[in-house]
Amino acid sequence: MKSSILQSLTRKTKQLISSFLAAVTFYTIIGIPSKWQLNFQRITRWCPLIGLLIGGILGVFDFILSHLQMPGLTRSALIVAIWVGLTGGLHLDGVIDTADGLAVLDPKRRLTVMQDSVTGAFGVMAAAIVLLLKTAAVSDLSSYRWFGLMVAAGWGRWGQVAAIAFYPYLKPTGKGAFHKQSICLPQDLILGMVILLLWGGVFVLLEPRRWWIAVVMVIGGGVIALLTGYWFYRQLGGHTGDTYGAVVEWTEAFLLCLLPCLFN
Repeated sequence: MKSSILQSLTRKTKQLISSFLAAVTFYTIIGIPSKWQLNFQRITRWCPLIGLLIGGILGVFDFILSHLQMPGLTRSALIVAIWVGLTGGLHLDGVIDTADGLAVLDPKRRLTVMQDSVTGAFGVMAAAIVLLLKTAAVSDLSSYRWFGLMVAAGWGRWGQVAAIAFYPYLKPTGKGAFHKQSICLPQDLILGMVILLLWGGVFVLLEPRRWWIAVVMVIGGGVIALLTGYWFYRQLGGHTGDTYGAVVEWTEAFLLCLLPCLFN
């Protein structure tokens, strides 16, 4: 009896690890050995945790660059560039394609334009605005930069999970179709929320007298993530893989703009 329970727990643990590693290799450029068996089903549930991982890596780079006496603005620009690099530009590509689609006045042609690999002027402008907002906001963070990076990346990806959960997918196939098909609700949505709430609690432990900052971060992150996903839904009537990426990037950018008001 005990042996069967242990075997079951071991099997489930291996499945969870396999799923998490699949999420790492899907959402980042971090390579996983090909001989490892990866399970790509329900990897959406790990998105907020992947965000915290990405933010943590960026925090390490930021710490190193600060000790090399790199000026703040240059360091911030480099951190944002590394940010794009870590994700392989996956979400920024969504910003570009979504902006090009929304620039079309005829709603019936928007999805077709979004599928076009040619980058238009509106896509370039949208990407530039996102990168400028992130660079300026990170530069304005004078304290807890590592924490802010993790918070923004975490809530940005929770916004993606919420968009997958709440709104229809507009294409029968595509990069994001399997996310919609395999998501398990409400578990996957709640898991990310719990992870981010716990991370907000870490700030309370670090700064007990400024506990209210954690509350504002949690409320602000959740509201921005939900409103961003809802806005794209209102424009298109649903979501695609591109808009999932756009939700991540715009949520990160807007939340980063809020954080200097709290930390500084």
